[in-house]
Amino acid sequence: MNFDQALSYLLSLGHETLTIKLGLTNTETLLRALGDPQKQFPAVQIAGTNGKGSVAVMLDSICRAAGIRTGIYTSPHLVSITERISIDGNPISESDFARLTARVKQTAEELVKQGKLMALPTFFEHVTAIALLAFREARVELAILETGLGGRLDSTTAAKADIVAITPIAMDHEEYLGHSLAEIAAEKAAIIRPGVTAIVGRQEKAALDVISRRCETVGVEPRVVYESSLCTASADGRCVVTLSTSGNEYEKVQLGLRGRHQIVNASIVFGLTEALRETGFDITPEATINGLESAAHPGRLEIWDGKPRMLFDGAHNPAAAAALRDYLDEFVNGPITMVFGAMRDKALDKMTAILIPKADELILTSLDNPRAANIEMLIAAAPATFDASRVRRASSVQEALRLAKGVTPADGLICVTGSLYLVGAVQEILRGESQGVAHQRVAH
Repeated sequence: MNFDQALSYLLSLGHETLTIKLGLTNTETLLRALGDPQKQFPAVQIAGTNGKGSVAVMLDSICRAAGIRTGIYTSPHLVSITERISIDGNPISESDFARLTARVKQTAEELVKQGKLMALPTFFEHVTAIALLAFREARVELAILETGLGGRLDSTTAAKADIVAITPIAMDHEEYLGHSLAEIAAEKAAIIRPGVTAIVGRQEKAALDVISRRCETVGVEPRVVYESSLCTASADGRCVVTLSTSGNEYEKVQLGLRGRHQIVNASIVFGLTEALRETGFDITPEATINGLESAAHPGRLEIWDGKPRMLFDGAHNPAAAAALRDYLDEFVNGPITMVFGAMRDKALDKMTAILIPKADELILTSLDNPRAANIEMLIAAAPATFDASRVRRASSVQEALRLAKGVTPADGLICVTGSLYLVGAVQEILRGESQGVAHQRVAH
C-alpha cells in the first residue's frame, strides 16, 4: 500500500465528521489487537472547545526544547493528513503513514471477519490507532493527544492519559455533544478519571460547575488555572506575559502564538508542565520560555508576509470568531478583504455577525466538502446591514483567491477564515503557485 492508496482507503470510510460514531469499544478492541501501543508511553490528553490545538503545540514545543522525545496527535490537518501525526516536531513520512495504515486496515478487517467488530472502525478511529502505533515505533517519551470531538467517547480517550487538560468550553458540535453548555461540558469533563491530574482552564460558570462535580465524583482535585497579567503586545499580536505557578514565575515571556486569547492557553500549558515535572520530566525554566516563544500553529492567526499580507484563521465557531475579531480590532489597521467559507452545521448567523462587519470587501465561497455551506446559505447568514455592493461570490476557492488578490491594495490584508478546511485549501493553492513560479525560474 502506497500513500495515495492509504489515503483513498481512509477516505472510503466516510467523512470523519459525517460518519462519526462516538464510543470507545471499537478503538479499544482495535488497539488490543495491535498490542496496546498506548501502554508503552505516558500521555497528556487535551479536551475543550477552543484552544486544544494551541495548548498541544505549545506543550510539544516546550517538551522538545527540554530534550523530551514527543509524539503529538492533532486534528484536523490543513493540507496533508500526515500533519496530524508528528514525532519530535516532524510530520510522519508518507511511507510510514502508508505502512501503518496497511497494518491497521488488515487488523481491522480481521476483527470484522472474526466477529469481534460489527463494522470497520471509522476514519478517526483508524488514524488514532495509526498515531499510537507510530509513537510506539518511535519510542516517544511522551504522547500529546488532542481530543477530536467531545471527550467521553472520543477515540483518544482510549489511551487513558494520566494527565488531562480542559481548555475553555463553548457551544459547538451541538448535534453530537448537547444543546447547552452544561451538556457539552459533561462530555468533555468525562476524560477526568480516578487518579488523573486534571488541569482546567478558565471556564464559564455553567461549565466549571459541571467539571467540578465530575472531579468530586471521581475523587480528583482539579487544578484550575487562571491567566497571568499581560505586560504588552507586539505589533503583530504576540503577547508578552508573566506566567506563574506554585513553584515558578517567569516574567516577560513573549508567546509565539498570536492573540490575547493565547494567554489563557499558555496558563493551561504552564499547569501541564508543572504536572509533568512532578512525574519526573526534567523541564527547565529555559526550556519553558524557549518552547513558548518558538511555538507555531499553522492556520491559527498565521500571517504570510507579502503585498498584500495574508492572515489565516479557522475561526470555526462563535467563540473562535470573537477571538479573531478581537485580534483584527486591535492589531490590523489597513483595509481587510475577508474570504469566508464555513460548514453548514456551524452557527453561521453568529459567526458572520461577529466577523463580516470588519470586512471592507467580502468574498463568499463554498468548499469541496460534504458539510460545506453553499453560497446561498452564507448570503442568508450574512448581516442584513452589510453593504451588498461589497460582497462577491466565488464558485471555487481558487476564484475566491483570485478575486481577493484583485481587490486588495498592497497595504491591505486578506483574511481567510470560517473553516480550517478553507484555510487548508487556500494554502494548498498558494503553495502550488509558489512551486510553479520556482519551477519556471529554474527553467529559465
